[in-house]
Amino acid sequence: MNLESTKVTVAQSSAYLFEALTDIKNFEKLMPENIAKFEVIDENCFEFGLKGMPEIKLVKKSATPHSEVVLGAASSKLPFTLTAKLNELSAEETQVQLFFEGEFNPMMAMMIKGPISKFIETLATNMVKL
Repeated sequence: MNLESTKVTVAQSSAYLFEALTDIKNFEKLMPENIAKFEVIDENCFEFGLKGMPEIKLVKKSATPHSEVVLGAASSKLPFTLTAKLNELSAEETQVQLFFEGEFNPMMAMMIKGPISKFIETLATNMVKL
């Protein structure tokens, strides 16, 4: 299952946004209003929970300076990645788009497509808070 957010333009340089996204603590600022839990495990891992959903642990998988940050599920039960792609438009403007990729059976994919789509859209929209 592959999902992508709309492209969001943020009034920051790609270097600034890259640094902000590689600092795991900053993901709390991006979370939706219905967040029930957010806990930093270490500098590469955090766990969060939304009301009515199971808790998810994300780990920083890779980071390409000023262009891409990839997070992935810490558990192999639900393998997926969440990728933030940064495209610098000018010294003070960067376009950000989020991509979700996961391997799910058709039933699971049908159940989670709506909530995950809404979630990545919220994360993208909240990029301006960084």
